[in-house]
Amino acid sequence: MAADLSQIVKAYDVRGVVPDQWDEQVAELFGAAFVQVTGADAIVVGHDMRPSSPGLSGAFARGAAARGADVTLIGLCSTDQLYFASGHLDLPGAMFTASHNPAQYNGIKMCRAGAAPVGQNTGLADIRDLVTAWSADGGPEPAARRGTVTQRDTLADYAAHLLSLVDLSAMRPLKVVVDAGNGMGGHTVPTVFGSLPVTLVPMYFELDGTFPHHEANPLDPANIVDLQARVVAEGADLGLAFDGDADRCFVVDERGEGVSPSAITALVATRELARHPGGTVIHNLITSWSVPEVVREQGGRPVRTRVGHSFIKEEMARTGAVFGGEHSAHYYFRDFWNADTGMLAALHVLAALGTQDGPLSRLVGRYDRYAASGEINSQVDDQAGRSAAVRAAFATREGVTTDELDGLTVATGDWWFNLRASNTEPLLRLNVEARDEALMTKIRDEVLALVRA
Repeated sequence: MAADLSQIVKAYDVRGVVPDQWDEQVAELFGAAFVQVTGADAIVVGHDMRPSSPGLSGAFARGAAARGADVTLIGLCSTDQLYFASGHLDLPGAMFTASHNPAQYNGIKMCRAGAAPVGQNTGLADIRDLVTAWSADGGPEPAARRGTVTQRDTLADYAAHLLSLVDLSAMRPLKVVVDAGNGMGGHTVPTVFGSLPVTLVPMYFELDGTFPHHEANPLDPANIVDLQARVVAEGADLGLAFDGDADRCFVVDERGEGVSPSAITALVATRELARHPGGTVIHNLITSWSVPEVVREQGGRPVRTRVGHSFIKEEMARTGAVFGGEHSAHYYFRDFWNADTGMLAALHVLAALGTQDGPLSRLVGRYDRYAASGEINSQVDDQAGRSAAVRAAFATREGVTTDELDGLTVATGDWWFNLRASNTEPLLRLNVEARDEALMTKIRDEVLALVRA
């Protein structure tokens, strides 16, 4: 097929419908282009459980080998397991996944050696342009020496590395319900948790890229209803929900209540700062006020960034930060090549809960200090116009500050909100936080009235 990549090459990855928007022929060209742009003589490739993933990743490997690179195939893996392999083997890597997108989608997350991200400004645009050119003129010339393709299992090494980063020796027995959403958590959790004093209650661990039970996106409240009910029914200490490629982890307390990713960010930051006193912690601009507060209380330095993993990873590298967290349940660790791993965050939660007697709700309560709206999406054709109307309505109020680091952020001493345009849909995304529920509701409704006018 002639490749029209305008719809599938995103800011940080490749993603589209298979075979309508891309297929194995295009994947093979991506493999060749990835090797040319990175200059790699060896790479590592993994894939998730989607029906199209083995074929696409195999085609990518063929394209890479034809350009002279030796390819290590690690087979079924989570995205953070691929990052581990890239870091551990010091090789550029490619992960075939579409995360939480529906079954007909697939994609590629690419990184340089040491799990350094590949985005539009760090090679992805060059890869796109090469694939487009080769698609039009019959493909690249094969290299003088064809690379080898070998297989390697990295699951045990991945689990051992994660377990080496968290002290779980004093942990009391815990009962944990895990909803893998038929995604890669069903592959990684049994090995990672296998040696721990955990009674594991598995939900939807069967690898099935058609997602027969629910979408593998735990940030949508509809997708954690089963987990919440099961935690209560089992009398479990907590519940964990992973997304399709198992790089994000969402936490549910013993009452079946969702724990905000901001509270998890603050909890993990506290633990990482105990190991690295005075360290820097990255947080995006729509995490709770509690995150920078807790970081300062623990003697650390909070740094605020735009939303998105490439910005977080850039700031992690620039500042030498020990940890970073996002409202979307992505958690980044210096000890994990600055890459994101929900599994490591989950182990920190187990360690924190397992070394004290109280329930999880009490533990995270100290980090959950404000009333938050969560992300509210509004379909808006004129995103810029509606944002300007909101800015005009609030700009002249006493005590208000505004900034445009990422969308529009408006703040006072008692509340803040951020209004951001979606990059891919005609949506405005609103997040509001305030000192109490009534004030949050008032500000939320006022902004929404302007957005939806």
